[in-house]
Amino acid sequence: MFKRSSWLHLRIPFSYYLMPVFFFSLAVSPNISERPLLWTFIIVHLFLYPASNGYNSYFDKDEKSIGGLKNPPKVSKGLYYLALLFDVIALVLAVVKISVLFAALIFIYGLVSKAYSHPAIRLKRYPVGGWLTVSFFQGFFTFVMCYIGINRFPLENVLKPYVLIPALLSSAMLLGTYPMTQVYQHEEDGKRGDKTFSLMLGIRGTFLFVGALFGVVSAGYILYFNSYFEKNYAWPFLIAMAPVVMFFLYWFVRIWRDESKADHKHTMWLNFISATCLNAFFIYLFLDSTQLLQMFS
Repeated sequence: MFKRSSWLHLRIPFSYYLMPVFFFSLAVSPNISERPLLWTFIIVHLFLYPASNGYNSYFDKDEKSIGGLKNPPKVSKGLYYLALLFDVIALVLAVVKISVLFAALIFIYGLVSKAYSHPAIRLKRYPVGGWLTVSFFQGFFTFVMCYIGINRFPLENVLKPYVLIPALLSSAMLLGTYPMTQVYQHEEDGKRGDKTFSLMLGIRGTFLFVGALFGVVSAGYILYFNSYFEKNYAWPFLIAMAPVVMFFLYWFVRIWRDESKADHKHTMWLNFISATCLNAFFIYLFLDSTQLLQMFS
Protein backbone atom coordinates (compact mmCIF):
# COMPACT_ATOMS: atom_id res chain seq x y z
CA MET A 1 0.00 0.00 0.00
CA PHE A 2 2.81 2.41 0.87
CA LYS A 3 5.93 2.82 -1.24
CA ARG A 4 9.31 1.77 0.08
CA SER A 5 10.42 5.41 -0.17
CA SER A 6 7.71 6.40 2.30
CA TRP A 7 8.95 3.89 4.86
CA LEU A 8 12.51 5.11 4.38
CA HIS A 9 11.44 8.68 5.13
CA LEU A 10 10.06 7.61 8.51
CA ARG A 11 13.72 7.11 9.45
CA ILE A 12 12.91 4.78 12.33
CA PRO A 13 16.61 4.04 13.11
CA PHE A 14 17.09 7.80 13.63
CA SER A 15 15.14 7.44 16.88
CA TYR A 16 18.36 6.03 18.36
CA TYR A 17 19.81 9.54 18.39
CA LEU A 18 16.84 10.80 20.43
CA MET A 19 16.88 8.05 23.06
CA PRO A 20 19.06 9.83 25.69
CA VAL A 21 16.09 11.90 26.88
CA PHE A 22 14.05 8.73 27.47
CA PHE A 23 16.87 7.00 29.33
CA PHE A 24 17.56 10.08 31.47
CA SER A 25 13.87 10.16 32.38
CA LEU A 26 14.00 6.44 33.17
CA ALA A 27 17.08 6.89 35.36
CA VAL A 28 15.23 9.24 37.74
CA SER A 29 11.92 7.37 37.70
CA PRO A 30 10.79 6.02 41.11
CA ASN A 31 7.71 4.03 40.07
CA ILE A 32 8.96 1.72 37.32
CA SER A 33 7.09 -1.30 36.02
CA GLU A 34 7.86 -3.25 32.88
CA ARG A 35 4.75 -2.67 30.76
CA PRO A 36 4.48 1.14 31.04
CA LEU A 37 8.25 1.41 30.46
CA LEU A 38 8.11 -0.77 27.35
CA TRP A 39 4.99 0.86 25.90
CA THR A 40 6.30 4.37 26.50
CA PHE A 41 9.47 3.46 24.64
CA ILE A 42 7.59 1.87 21.73
CA ILE A 43 5.05 4.68 21.37
CA VAL A 44 7.64 7.47 21.43
CA HIS A 45 10.48 5.90 19.43
CA LEU A 46 8.70 3.60 16.98
CA PHE A 47 5.61 5.70 16.21
CA LEU A 48 5.75 9.33 17.42
CA TYR A 49 9.26 10.19 16.21
CA PRO A 50 8.91 8.38 12.85
CA ALA A 51 5.56 10.12 12.28
CA SER A 52 7.26 13.47 12.85
CA ASN A 53 10.16 12.54 10.55
CA GLY A 54 7.87 11.45 7.75
CA TYR A 55 5.55 14.46 8.01
CA ASN A 56 8.43 16.94 7.95
CA SER A 57 10.14 15.11 5.07
CA TYR A 58 6.93 15.34 3.04
CA PHE A 59 6.84 19.14 3.30
CA ASP A 60 10.60 19.74 3.18
CA LYS A 61 11.10 17.64 0.04
CA ASP A 62 14.85 17.57 0.61
CA GLU A 63 17.00 16.62 -2.34
CA LYS A 64 20.27 16.34 -0.42
CA SER A 65 21.27 14.42 2.71
CA ILE A 66 19.11 14.63 5.81
CA GLY A 67 19.41 13.09 9.26
CA GLY A 68 19.30 9.32 8.82
CA LEU A 69 19.19 9.40 5.00
CA LYS A 70 22.24 10.18 2.92
CA ASN A 71 20.30 10.06 -0.38
CA PRO A 72 16.63 10.73 0.39
CA PRO A 73 14.21 9.43 -2.27
CA LYS A 74 11.50 11.67 -3.67
CA VAL A 75 8.47 11.95 -1.44
CA SER A 76 4.96 10.92 -2.44
CA LYS A 77 1.47 11.57 -1.08
CA GLY A 78 1.65 8.14 0.51
CA LEU A 79 4.30 9.42 2.93
CA TYR A 80 1.87 12.05 4.20
CA TYR A 81 -0.80 9.43 4.97
CA LEU A 82 1.72 6.99 6.44
CA ALA A 83 2.98 9.67 8.83
CA LEU A 84 -0.59 10.46 9.93
CA LEU A 85 -1.27 6.73 10.40
CA PHE A 86 1.73 6.46 12.71
CA ASP A 87 0.42 9.47 14.64
CA VAL A 88 -2.97 7.80 15.10
CA ILE A 89 -1.36 4.53 16.23
CA ALA A 90 0.76 6.44 18.77
CA LEU A 91 -2.34 8.16 20.15
CA VAL A 92 -4.44 4.99 20.37
CA LEU A 93 -1.65 3.05 22.09
CA ALA A 94 -1.04 5.94 24.48
CA VAL A 95 -4.68 5.96 25.61
CA VAL A 96 -5.03 2.18 25.83
CA LYS A 97 -1.65 1.29 27.32
CA ILE A 98 -0.70 4.34 29.44
CA SER A 99 -3.18 7.15 30.17
CA VAL A 100 -5.23 9.96 28.69
CA LEU A 101 -2.72 12.49 30.02
CA PHE A 102 0.14 10.73 28.25
CA ALA A 103 -1.94 10.63 25.04
CA ALA A 104 -2.62 14.37 25.35
CA LEU A 105 1.12 15.04 25.57
CA ILE A 106 1.72 12.80 22.54
CA PHE A 107 -0.92 14.80 20.65
CA ILE A 108 0.66 18.16 21.59
CA TYR A 109 4.12 16.98 20.53
CA GLY A 110 2.68 15.82 17.20
CA LEU A 111 1.05 19.19 16.55
CA VAL A 112 4.24 21.13 17.29
CA SER A 113 6.37 18.81 15.16
CA LYS A 114 3.99 19.42 12.24
CA ALA A 115 4.21 23.19 12.71
CA TYR A 116 7.97 22.90 12.23
CA SER A 117 7.72 22.19 8.49
CA HIS A 118 4.14 22.88 7.45
CA PRO A 119 4.11 25.84 5.03
CA ALA A 120 1.31 27.60 6.92
CA ILE A 121 3.52 28.05 9.98
CA ARG A 122 6.96 26.57 9.20
CA LEU A 123 8.85 27.26 12.42
CA LYS A 124 11.96 26.10 10.60
CA ARG A 125 12.20 29.44 8.80
CA TYR A 126 12.61 31.31 12.10
CA PRO A 127 16.19 30.82 13.36
CA VAL A 128 15.73 31.55 17.06
CA GLY A 129 12.07 30.52 17.37
CA GLY A 130 12.62 27.20 15.60
CA TRP A 131 15.75 26.47 17.62
CA LEU A 132 14.05 27.19 20.95
CA THR A 133 10.88 25.27 20.03
CA VAL A 134 12.69 22.11 18.94
CA SER A 135 15.01 22.20 21.96
CA PHE A 136 12.10 22.64 24.37
CA PHE A 137 9.84 19.95 22.91
CA GLN A 138 12.51 17.34 22.14
CA GLY A 139 14.12 18.04 25.53
CA PHE A 140 12.04 19.32 28.45
CA PHE A 141 8.63 18.34 27.05
CA THR A 142 9.72 14.84 25.96
CA PHE A 143 11.45 14.23 29.31
CA VAL A 144 8.25 15.10 31.18
CA MET A 145 6.14 13.08 28.74
CA CYS A 146 8.32 9.99 29.16
CA TYR A 147 8.44 10.44 32.94
CA ILE A 148 4.64 10.50 33.08
CA GLY A 149 4.40 7.49 30.76
CA ILE A 150 7.01 5.34 32.51
CA ASN A 151 5.63 6.02 36.00
CA ARG A 152 1.95 6.50 35.08
CA PHE A 153 2.01 9.64 37.19
CA PRO A 154 -0.43 12.56 37.16
CA LEU A 155 0.90 15.95 36.13
CA GLU A 156 1.44 17.21 39.69
CA ASN A 157 4.12 14.55 40.28
CA VAL A 158 6.29 16.25 37.68
CA LEU A 159 6.27 19.66 39.35
CA LYS A 160 9.25 18.95 41.58
CA PRO A 161 12.87 20.12 41.27
CA TYR A 162 14.37 16.63 40.90
CA VAL A 163 12.22 16.18 37.77
CA LEU A 164 12.17 19.70 36.34
CA ILE A 165 15.94 20.19 36.58
CA PRO A 166 16.90 17.15 34.45
CA ALA A 167 14.09 18.09 32.04
CA LEU A 168 15.66 21.56 31.68
CA LEU A 169 19.12 19.99 31.30
CA SER A 170 17.77 17.84 28.47
CA SER A 171 16.62 20.97 26.64
CA ALA A 172 19.90 22.73 27.39
CA MET A 173 21.83 19.86 25.80
CA LEU A 174 19.60 20.03 22.72
CA LEU A 175 20.21 23.79 22.42
CA GLY A 176 23.73 22.75 21.46
CA THR A 177 22.98 19.48 19.70
CA TYR A 178 20.32 20.80 17.35
CA PRO A 179 22.40 23.44 15.52
CA MET A 180 24.97 20.73 14.74
CA THR A 181 22.30 18.78 12.85
CA GLN A 182 21.77 21.83 10.61
CA VAL A 183 25.40 22.68 9.90
CA TYR A 184 25.66 20.70 6.65
CA GLN A 185 22.31 21.91 5.26
CA HIS A 186 23.07 25.62 4.86
CA GLU A 187 22.94 25.59 1.08
CA GLU A 188 19.62 23.76 0.78
CA ASP A 189 18.00 25.63 3.69
CA GLY A 190 19.08 28.93 2.17
CA LYS A 191 17.53 28.06 -1.20
CA ARG A 192 14.19 27.34 0.50
CA GLY A 193 14.34 30.55 2.51
CA ASP A 194 14.73 28.69 5.82
CA LYS A 195 17.11 30.78 7.89
CA THR A 196 18.00 28.19 10.50
CA PHE A 197 19.86 28.98 13.71
CA SER A 198 23.04 27.36 12.37
CA LEU A 199 22.76 29.30 9.12
CA MET A 200 22.42 32.50 11.12
CA LEU A 201 25.58 31.69 13.12
CA GLY A 202 27.59 30.44 10.16
CA ILE A 203 29.58 27.20 10.14
CA ARG A 204 32.45 28.35 12.34
CA GLY A 205 30.09 30.34 14.54
CA THR A 206 27.97 27.22 15.08
CA PHE A 207 30.99 25.27 16.32
CA LEU A 208 32.11 28.07 18.62
CA PHE A 209 28.62 28.49 20.05
CA VAL A 210 28.05 24.75 20.56
CA GLY A 211 31.47 24.26 22.19
CA ALA A 212 30.87 27.07 24.69
CA LEU A 213 27.32 25.92 25.45
CA PHE A 214 28.41 22.32 25.96
CA GLY A 215 30.83 23.43 28.67
CA VAL A 216 28.09 25.31 30.52
CA VAL A 217 25.57 22.47 30.19
CA SER A 218 28.11 19.89 31.38
CA ALA A 219 28.63 21.96 34.53
CA GLY A 220 24.85 21.93 35.01
CA TYR A 221 24.72 18.13 34.78
CA ILE A 222 27.55 17.78 37.31
CA LEU A 223 25.84 20.16 39.73
CA TYR A 224 22.60 18.17 39.40
CA PHE A 225 24.31 14.83 40.07
CA ASN A 226 26.15 16.24 43.09
CA SER A 227 22.96 17.76 44.49
CA TYR A 228 20.48 14.90 44.11
CA PHE A 229 22.48 11.67 44.13
CA GLU A 230 24.37 10.16 47.05
CA LYS A 231 26.98 8.64 44.74
CA ASN A 232 29.30 10.86 42.71
CA TYR A 233 28.28 10.49 39.06
CA ALA A 234 30.24 13.51 37.84
CA TRP A 235 33.33 11.54 36.82
CA PRO A 236 31.42 8.78 35.02
CA PHE A 237 29.53 11.51 33.13
CA LEU A 238 32.76 13.30 32.14
CA ILE A 239 34.37 10.01 31.07
CA ALA A 240 31.30 9.14 29.00
CA MET A 241 31.43 12.53 27.28
CA ALA A 242 35.16 12.34 26.50
CA PRO A 243 34.71 10.62 23.07
CA VAL A 244 32.14 13.28 22.10
CA VAL A 245 34.51 16.11 23.02
CA MET A 246 37.44 14.49 21.20
CA PHE A 247 35.49 13.97 17.98
CA PHE A 248 34.00 17.47 18.18
CA LEU A 249 37.48 19.03 18.55
CA TYR A 250 38.88 16.89 15.72
CA TRP A 251 36.02 17.99 13.44
CA PHE A 252 36.31 21.62 14.60
CA VAL A 253 39.96 21.74 13.53
CA ARG A 254 39.05 20.31 10.12
CA ILE A 255 36.21 22.74 9.41
CA TRP A 256 38.29 25.70 10.60
CA ARG A 257 40.69 24.91 7.77
CA ASP A 258 38.04 23.84 5.26
CA GLU A 259 34.34 24.59 5.82
CA SER A 260 33.36 21.94 3.25
CA LYS A 261 34.13 19.38 5.98
CA ALA A 262 30.88 20.45 7.66
CA ASP A 263 29.16 17.59 5.87
CA HIS A 264 26.54 14.91 6.45
CA LYS A 265 29.09 12.18 7.21
CA HIS A 266 30.76 14.03 10.09
CA THR A 267 27.39 15.20 11.45
CA MET A 268 26.04 11.66 11.60
CA TRP A 269 29.23 10.45 13.29
CA LEU A 270 28.94 13.17 15.94
CA ASN A 271 25.27 12.30 16.46
CA PHE A 272 26.08 8.60 16.76
CA ILE A 273 28.95 9.07 19.21
CA SER A 274 26.96 11.55 21.30
CA ALA A 275 23.83 9.36 21.41
CA THR A 276 25.83 6.22 22.18
CA CYS A 277 27.77 7.84 25.01
CA LEU A 278 24.70 9.48 26.56
CA ASN A 279 22.56 6.34 26.20
CA ALA A 280 25.29 4.26 27.83
CA PHE A 281 25.73 6.74 30.70
CA PHE A 282 22.02 7.09 31.46
CA ILE A 283 21.52 3.30 31.35
CA TYR A 284 24.45 2.98 33.76
CA LEU A 285 22.90 5.68 35.94
CA PHE A 286 19.57 3.82 35.93
CA LEU A 287 21.16 0.48 36.83
CA ASP A 288 23.52 1.87 39.45
CA SER A 289 21.44 4.48 41.28
CA THR A 290 19.22 2.14 43.26
CA GLN A 291 19.02 4.48 46.25
CA LEU A 292 18.14 8.09 45.54
CA LEU A 293 17.71 9.05 49.17
CA GLN A 294 18.72 12.66 48.69
CA MET A 295 16.31 12.99 45.77
CA PHE A 296 13.27 11.92 47.72
CA SER A 297 14.19 13.30 51.14
